[in-house]
This record gives sequence, structure tokens and C-alpha cells, in this order.
Amino acid sequence: MTKALSVLLFIPFLVLTVLAFAAVIRRLLGVRVGPARTLLAALLATVVTAPVLALLAPPDPDQVTAGEGTLLVLAAASISALIAMVFVVVLEVLLPAGTLPGPVETWRNTRRRIDRARRYSTIVRIALRHGLGRFLRGQGQGPESAAARRRLARSLRDALDEGGVTFVKVGQLLSTRRDLLPPEFVEELTALQDRAAPVPWSAITLDTSAFAEVDPEPLAAASVAQVHAARLADGTPVVVKVRRPGIATIVERDLDILLRLAGVLEARTPWGRSLGVRRLALGFADALREELDFTVERDNLQTMAAALASSPRRGVEVPEVFAELSSDRVLVMRRLPGTPLGAAAPVLDRLDDERRQEIAAGLLDSLLDQVLVHGVFHADLHPGNLLVAPDGQLGMLDLGSVGRLDAVTRSAVGRLLAAVGQGDAVGATDALLDLADHGGEVDERDLQRALGMLLVRYAAPGSSAGVAAVSALLRTVTAYGLGIPAPVAAVFRAFATLEGTLGLLRPGFDLLAAARDSGRRRITETFAPRVLEEELLALLPLMRGLPRRLDRIGDAAENGRLRLNVRLFSDDQDRRLVTGLIHQALLTVIGAAAGVMAAMLLGSGDGPRVTATIGLFPILGYGLLIISIVLILRVLVIILRRD
Repeated sequence: MTKALSVLLFIPFLVLTVLAFAAVIRRLLGVRVGPARTLLAALLATVVTAPVLALLAPPDPDQVTAGEGTLLVLAAASISALIAMVFVVVLEVLLPAGTLPGPVETWRNTRRRIDRARRYSTIVRIALRHGLGRFLRGQGQGPESAAARRRLARSLRDALDEGGVTFVKVGQLLSTRRDLLPPEFVEELTALQDRAAPVPWSAITLDTSAFAEVDPEPLAAASVAQVHAARLADGTPVVVKVRRPGIATIVERDLDILLRLAGVLEARTPWGRSLGVRRLALGFADALREELDFTVERDNLQTMAAALASSPRRGVEVPEVFAELSSDRVLVMRRLPGTPLGAAAPVLDRLDDERRQEIAAGLLDSLLDQVLVHGVFHADLHPGNLLVAPDGQLGMLDLGSVGRLDAVTRSAVGRLLAAVGQGDAVGATDALLDLADHGGEVDERDLQRALGMLLVRYAAPGSSAGVAAVSALLRTVTAYGLGIPAPVAAVFRAFATLEGTLGLLRPGFDLLAAARDSGRRRITETFAPRVLEEELLALLPLMRGLPRRLDRIGDAAENGRLRLNVRLFSDDQDRRLVTGLIHQALLTVIGAAAGVMAAMLLGSGDGPRVTATIGLFPILGYGLLIISIVLILRVLVIILRRD
């Protein structure tokens, strides 16, 4: 009974001791230490306290007074805490914090690794079957002849098609990057179709209480979603876009593999480094995740509807979205009347040439408004994403992933289009340099000459080069070491795709001539009296105060009172950085000084007696030595820790 009671009393004492050591160790180190490491260090300090106390105690314990015993216990506890702190610092050096995951995360990671390994083996088998294995190892050289490039491009297309939804999307994205790939690859990858067998209606989870009826047979089925015709309770015809079950898990698994593969290709292959494969993969992953989240398409539809409503030239619309019935996996939209453009030849044949010219010009104007005014634009206006109503009204579909441009980029794109319309090579060069990424020196004069040749060849009146002009421009940009950011590449892609669409609306439609006419009209509207009046009114307060400010500056300069105030370390991050460096330097100096003083005291004898057996100098020396070690350890853990 007495033994059991002793055990029951010892356990709380042990727990309190461990917690006290943990608090002291974290406080003395001065940095955030994980609870597991803190408890390990505290247990170590608790375990070694007794042996350390035995080493410090005199041979005859009976001669130790109560005061001496207290001092010995404090000394043993201090030394044990120091040993535990050294353990934490060494552990931080050998195994930095966050290196090892927790048990739950370890189990999840193990399952992910098994799934990833299976998918890896599948992808590798597909690549080997299509003759792409040497490129994964970084040993393949790019083919030089056009026939060899076409064979390789066909193998790549077949491999991506067999790889599934994520890799099909990769191929479709690459088919739009004429600045990165040769024409043979672009042509082959353009043939990739985002198709899939429809999911049975019984496998789709959808709350149908808000619908009077839903057609179980889909209107269209793609790899990410399928679309069903439906009717609301009030009779409104709608379409319901439903995400395929389990597709998010499949895409996330493939994106994880794709990002890892991109990292390997960028590290091991020169073409991967030159293309920035890792950055491209990250941008693709973000875009595909947006496409899976239907709330993004819902917001895009509402934004585009507001932009089109504010445009003075109305001829294009988007479906009205029912936000209260939509979610991240279901999108409900009003069903637009009309026929897909690819099958709308009978509808268009009933319209005269003037009306078809008007429809095509209206679509071009709408895209220019989206790009230059609103900064949100449909980046893939191929015939399948346009509906043609009997009266010629156009409807835009599939806004799951749109292009977005900030104000600075919109301004640069506008200046580029204006310079192309005017044949201004200097202006086009300046706008391109503002749009493109360039790390090194660029020969601007040579770039101006190259752009001038392109403008003479493709932008002259009567030229109808279209996509060829876009491709030539992108090749020129790449040849001068300029990188096209993804949003800007989306603009080029949008206009390149639009040319074929406009050709279906109005055969022989001159994209460049229509763009020049639209640009002149926009410049005329910019300098309209009403617009100039609004801008002058906005500048009037500044212009009123400008003479007074100039007079003050001149008076201060004349009388020697002109001063420039520069606030050093005005940024909080700069102040924190300098303060942290000063603190580390002070801790190092103080720790070194304490160590020197401890060595001097310990080498100076016992000094005045505190008790019969303990002198003052050893107590002060060991105390300063402990302080020195603590301060040095604090500096070391800050230096060696990788946050």
C-alpha cells in the first residue's frame, strides 16, 4: 500500500518536473520549439539531474548543510537544463524542425506515395510505349527535320491522350503556346479533344428539388463535367453543368505528379530550363483547379455579363447564372437560344453579307473591350464556345478559365495594338519590352528592325496574315530572349483563335484591317470633348495648386532652406532585420564576456566563503559560465535554424 502510494505521488511530481524543465528550456532558448522536442529535452533533463547531483555532492553527504544542499540541487538542475538545451540545438542542426511529419501525416503520405508510385509506373509505361523515354532521362536531342518533329509531335499527342484528363489539358495548353513550340507540335496538339464517355445519371449526385425536369441524357460530356438540359419550376429553360464524380481526386493526383515531373525536367534537361517548365506547370495547375471549381466560372459569368452590359456595342451575351442554385460542383445557367457556330452555316446563310460583317466586327470589338477596358476576357473563343441565334446574336459559353490583365498590362497591350495599326516599330518595341520578361540585355535597335520588317510584311494595308503574323511575332520575341507571361500569352492566343471563328462568321474577314479601324475609333473616342472635359476636371485641383508649390520650392531654394528628408529604416521589415542583427551581436558579446569572466573567477581560487565548504568565486564563476553557455546557445539556435 505504501509503495503504491509512493508511485502515485511520484508520477505527478515527475510530470511537474518535466513541465517545469520544458518551460525553462523554451524560455532560455528564446525561440519557438515544438512540443515534442521540448518534452524530449525536459525528459532528458529530468533523467540526468540525479547523476549530475551525485557527481557534484561531496563524498560524505552527512556533512552537507541544508543551504549547501539547496545550492547543489540548483546547480544540478541548471547543468541538466544546459545539457537538454545542447540536445535541442544539436537536434536542430541534425534534424531541423518540420523535417519529420507527424504520425497521421506519415500515414497519409504513405498512402499518397503508393498511389503516386502506381500512377508513375503507368505514365512511364505510356511514355516508353510512345518512344518518349529518352526525353524523360534528359538524353534526347530535339529532332532537326520537319518530318522527325512531326513524328515526335504525334507520339507526344498520343501519349498525352492516353494519359487522361490532366495530360490532355496540358496538351491543349501547349497547343496555344506558339512562342514555345515548333509549328508541327502546335498543329498536332491542337487535334487533342477534351472528350469523355458520359457518366450515367444514376451516378450523379444532384438536388433536383428546384427543377421541374432534368434530361438524364447530357447535351455534351467532357473530361471534367457534363451538361444537362433542365427546366426550373417556373418553366425557365436552363442548362445544368455537373462536375464528374471523383474527377477532383484524379486531377490532384496527376497535378502532383506533373509538378514533380516538371521539377525533374527543369533540373535535368536544358530545354526544360530554357522553357521554365516548373513555372509553366504551376500556372497550368492553378488554371485547372479554377476550372474544377464552378464558383470561379459563376463569378466569371457575372463579371463578363456586367462588362458586356456596359459596352456601347451590344451583340454578344453570356448566359445568366442562377447563383443560388450553383455551387463548386454544380452550375445552373439560363439556356441561350441558338446553334453552335461550327454547325450554324444554315443560320448564317440566311443573313446578308453586311449583317455577317457586322456580327464579326461586333465580336472583335467585344474582345477588344474585354482586353483593353475591363481586363477580363474569354481566352478561347473557338466555334464550339459560341452560339448563333437566328437574328445573329452571339452567345459566349465556357468561362471556366478566363484571362485577366492588370491596368499596366492593359495599357501596354493597347499601345502595342496601336503601334501595329500605325506601323510604328519604335512604339511596338517599347510596348513589347513592357509586356515581356527579360532578364538580360536586349538589343533594342535590332529588335526594332525585326519588328519593323514584321510590320511591313504583315501589318501593311491589304495584308491578311492573321495567325501567321501572331506566330511570327511570338517567334521574334522568343529569339531575342524575351519571355511572354501567361496572361499576355492568353491575349495572343485569344486573337489567334478568334481569326478562325471570324472566318466562319464572315468568310474573308480581315482581322488586321478591322482591328486598325477599331483602334482608330477608340483613339477618336479617347479624345472626344466629353472625355477630355472629364480628364481636365480631374486634373484641375492639381493644376490650381501647382504654381503655389513651385513658388514655395523656388523661395526655399533661394533662401537656402531647401532640404530633402530621407527616413532611414522607415519600413518595419528593415527595422526588424537591423534590430535582430544588433541583438544577436549583443548576445554574442555578452556571452563571450561572461565566459571570460567565468574562466577568470574559476581560476582565482575560492575567494570569500559562503559556507564552510563553498566559496563565492566558484558560485559566481559557474553562474557566469551557465549564462555564457545559454547566450551562446541562443545565438547558435537562431543561426542554425532554417525557418
